[in-house]
Amino acid sequence: MHELAITQSMLDLVLEQAEKAEAKSVGKINLVIGGMTGVVGDCVQFYFGFLSKGTSAEGAALSFKVIPTTAKCRDCDKHFELKEFDWTCPYCQSNNMEIVAGKELFVESIEVE
Repeated sequence: MHELAITQSMLDLVLEQAEKAEAKSVGKINLVIGGMTGVVGDCVQFYFGFLSKGTSAEGAALSFKVIPTTAKCRDCDKHFELKEFDWTCPYCQSNNMEIVAGKELFVESIEVE
């Protein structure tokens, strides 16, 4: 359900930027979503269709770039993609790691006319 609030915030940002650019309409919105955010693209798409009605973003295409959750082992210094239920380093089996990617959630770019 948090996708509704996220979509509303994204739409507010897009409309604000489109107005600043004096755009007639928004053609495409490029979003970056990290794997750890739990955001479901289909839900964002659904809410966007509903929320954007009557705005300059109505009918705009949404594009999603999903960033996998990646960690860096603090013991062996290797980078690796984390699996959903396996949070151990595949190289040294340590659990001492830091998340380096997968928390992203932002509008990368907007295409306007």
